Amino acid sequence: MPEEMFNKVGSSSKNQFLEQTKAARAERAQGKERDKCATLLQAHIRGFLTRRRFKKGLNTSVNDLLQIPENPDDDYKPKLLPALEAYKKIKQFFFTFSRENDKKKFEFLCRYLLSSMDTEQIKLCYVSVALMKPYVVEWIQQAKNVMWHSCSCLRTLRPENHTDMQSIMLHLRLLITFTSTSTWKILRGKSGEPLASMMNQLCNNLMGNLNTKGMYPILQGLLTRGLAASKPAFKHAPLSAVITLALRPLIASNFSENLMNVFILHILSVPAIVCHMSTMSPACLTQLVTHRIFKRSLDLLTNEQSTRIIFNSLEGNYALCLLANLVQLGYIELEGLVENTLSFMTVVIRLLESCKVYVQNKKSNLTHWHPVLGWFSQNTDQCLHAAMPYVVKQLQLLWCEKMIRLLFLELITYVEADTEKQNSKSSTPSKNIVLRVLDKASSKPVKIKLESSIATSTCLPCALYQTTINTLSQLRLDILGGLSYNDVLLPILWKFLCDMGPNCGLKTFVELLSQAPNSTIHPVFSLLTVFCESASHYITTLDDIEMYEQQKIFHPSDYMKMSEFLNLFVFRLIWHNLIDVQTASVNDMFGAARGLLMILYERDCRKSYTEKDHWLIRDIKPSLFISELEKGRKTAVYLMQKVPHIIPFSERVKIFRRNVTKEKEVMGLTESACASPQSTLITINRGRVVEDGYRQLAQLPARSMKGVIRVKFINEQGLDEAGIDQDGVFKEFLEETITKVFDPSLNLFKVTSEQKLYPSSTSHIQENHLTLFEFVGKMLAKAVYEGIVVEVPFAPFFLTQILGHQQSATYSSLDELPSLDPELAKSLCYTKHYDGDIGDLELTFSCDEDCMGRIETHELVPGGRAISVTNENKIRYVHLMAHFRMYRQIKEQSMAFIRGFKTVISSDWLKMFSAPELQKLISGDNADLDIGDLRRHTQYYGGYHNNHKVINWLWEVLDKDFSSSEKGLFLKFVTSCSKPPLLGFAHLEPPFSVRCVEVSDDQDTGDTVGSVLKGFFNIKRRDPVGRLPTSSTCFNLLKLPNYQKRSTLKEKLRYAINSNTGFELS
Repeated sequence: MPEEMFNKVGSSSKNQFLEQTKAARAERAQGKERDKCATLLQAHIRGFLTRRRFKKGLNTSVNDLLQIPENPDDDYKPKLLPALEAYKKIKQFFFTFSRENDKKKFEFLCRYLLSSMDTEQIKLCYVSVALMKPYVVEWIQQAKNVMWHSCSCLRTLRPENHTDMQSIMLHLRLLITFTSTSTWKILRGKSGEPLASMMNQLCNNLMGNLNTKGMYPILQGLLTRGLAASKPAFKHAPLSAVITLALRPLIASNFSENLMNVFILHILSVPAIVCHMSTMSPACLTQLVTHRIFKRSLDLLTNEQSTRIIFNSLEGNYALCLLANLVQLGYIELEGLVENTLSFMTVVIRLLESCKVYVQNKKSNLTHWHPVLGWFSQNTDQCLHAAMPYVVKQLQLLWCEKMIRLLFLELITYVEADTEKQNSKSSTPSKNIVLRVLDKASSKPVKIKLESSIATSTCLPCALYQTTINTLSQLRLDILGGLSYNDVLLPILWKFLCDMGPNCGLKTFVELLSQAPNSTIHPVFSLLTVFCESASHYITTLDDIEMYEQQKIFHPSDYMKMSEFLNLFVFRLIWHNLIDVQTASVNDMFGAARGLLMILYERDCRKSYTEKDHWLIRDIKPSLFISELEKGRKTAVYLMQKVPHIIPFSERVKIFRRNVTKEKEVMGLTESACASPQSTLITINRGRVVEDGYRQLAQLPARSMKGVIRVKFINEQGLDEAGIDQDGVFKEFLEETITKVFDPSLNLFKVTSEQKLYPSSTSHIQENHLTLFEFVGKMLAKAVYEGIVVEVPFAPFFLTQILGHQQSATYSSLDELPSLDPELAKSLCYTKHYDGDIGDLELTFSCDEDCMGRIETHELVPGGRAISVTNENKIRYVHLMAHFRMYRQIKEQSMAFIRGFKTVISSDWLKMFSAPELQKLISGDNADLDIGDLRRHTQYYGGYHNNHKVINWLWEVLDKDFSSSEKGLFLKFVTSCSKPPLLGFAHLEPPFSVRCVEVSDDQDTGDTVGSVLKGFFNIKRRDPVGRLPTSSTCFNLLKLPNYQKRSTLKEKLRYAINSNTGFELS
């Protein structure tokens, strides 16, 4: 039967059966999977619903605890639950706590806890759970969690936001409350005394947890956000709370080194925190003073390793803030500063040197601009920039008079004692001559030895100030002002230098450098540097009244002694290779010494306070120095560039002339260098001398300007004039051009009340006035280049601009203003010394100018007409006004003139001369006319010779009968300049000559055989009493008739020179 049945089904039915079985099996598997998923889903849903119910139950329980009011503005006065119940509910709260979602709820928890701490009922007070042994461990952990969550909330809160500020105060109150038992009411009275010790230990435990997790960095960030702004967001309450909280771990640990490190790193480095404490929360500042935080910080920072660790953590920006806070803290805690002066100076120097590591000399892609340090290799965030004015205010205490007196206390005591000793001896002179001699010998200043305590205690603060000046580069002028604008520092440092021995201890300084060339690390060099820097700054700001009449701080004899020392010092350092010329320019000490030396020299050039030849070096002969200079010795070349005044002016003029000659030879502009040197021919119409010269020479290359320029004149009839080929025609063209362009009526130049020339501020009425100024500069430089003296008296301030001295940081426009406008100088001096309220004068930072009948107002600073002059800014006002009148008002004209002048004459050559010396180079010497020198270098024509009777009469009349002024007139009559050449008449080009003339100039045909013979043999003829002597200034030629009487020659020559006859062309 079975076989039949299977046979009937067949093979197809079998397959179908298998497929159905397989499908049924798959369906059963899917059913199981669905049941499993449903079970899992139901489990998840049941879990979710259970958790939600549980969380809702917890929330209900927590809400029952917190009792959050519906209106958030309502006062929060919850009904306190028993402490154990509250502890359990808080445990439930943290079971579901989310920092993001439960922020507000957590704040109400904090409020609840604060309320519970404000009760006297111990069962309701939250900390009472700590007294229950079964719960104490878990309660402490819960309290730590609450406090750390509260502390963490301070990370993101913004003090400038009112709501955030309320939250900040809440969290700070909580942290303050749980880190000290001082406010816990349950400990008050006798019942609380047994608990006090345990509770204090509990507070220390909680504080320790906060420190371990990072409370101080959070407080640092909060303080920075609250204070580092132009208008701080923090007021008394939050600042006081943070400082109190920061101090508690320190006090609890008895100021352990580890926590002091943390406090310094995170709290004392907050920008200007001490400054803000002094204004917002003096009580907090008192806490710092009471706990001697200043001294403890110094003790820690004097350890070099601690300083390195702290600085590496802070880096440059915040190390500067730490320094500023320490300075102000020391200034406030004077007792601590007096006791720890040495440590204070050591720490300040270290911090400054650490900051300097990040200071760069110039801008680059890796530097950022810092308002105090200059170019800095670290970025400065916005908070720091906003806080910098407060930081600067703190730093300024470092160079205030009170601080200076404290740091130099020992030197001040020494100077006062020495002064008192000198006064007592001078007031009771001894009658006995022997005793007087002994007294005088003993009254000489005791030489201060470098190893003495007075030297050590003086040099260290000087090293501090030198480091301060070098590091805080953007406060340099402020620092120097603080050091110099008092009656303390400069006098005592000068006394120190004077007492180091003869010539301000020159031998000591030289010996130190001889032992270690190029090394200025000895502290006494810091003293010299600070003195020179401060004295330079001070003397630069003195006007002539203050310097010479009032004699503020220094007497003229002090300036003489100072300059004598510095002159020798600078010379010997370079000449003897004690300072290498390659590094001298970056050596602070050398730069400061040379800077003060040049300031003293330039002041002496303007108004002398020294004796003749005071500035010359007597260590070597000028001839030896010049010999070394010609050999190219580096030291000689460097000295010539930096302190040229050490050799006589005449020698420098010779060097200048040799430089010109060498340049001409190198450029092939002389016959000795080139068989046919290149020359430039120009054609000049007599009626258009300036115009034709400008047209043909303005665009001439520098090389051609330095070469030979030949001139062909066209007379008024349009015909060529005959000229003598001795460069005389060019000299006449040059003199005529200079005479016309410097004529004030042309309005290119104006004259001062002393008839000195300077560029006109209204020259723009002339077309192309700036290119015309450049042309004038070239022409005047050409005259100097060729050794042609021209009578062009410049105002001293303009000569200073030609030399480029006004670009120096130590140049003061106010000093030279009298050379331009004595009345304005007098007015500004009155303003500077005005004792009352300068506001009464109603001045503003502006200046009115009468521009051809139209009043123009110029602002000295942007918006100057709206800025009033006050007692605080009047010094700036007078300097800006002087700078405007002498520089800004004629800046374009001066620059164009100087550009043209330096096209012909090298700037390096000009550096050899002072302003008065440059004037001599242009216009000749101020010395009286040396008749003997002129006679020795005179050539004669037309029969005249050196022993001719008319020639003898001429020299006798000039030497014996003419006054000095008449001699000057004679020289001007024959050369067009009343001053003799700088190096004597041997260097007059062309040489001075005298020619005998028998006829009028228009009939004069020059030298003929007959005229020469008549003149030479003195053949008598009718006395030419009707003729006057004439001259050709272009050839320095005197045309002198063959007078038969000495009296006639004297009368005619005197008449001619006074009536300005002459200036004719042969």
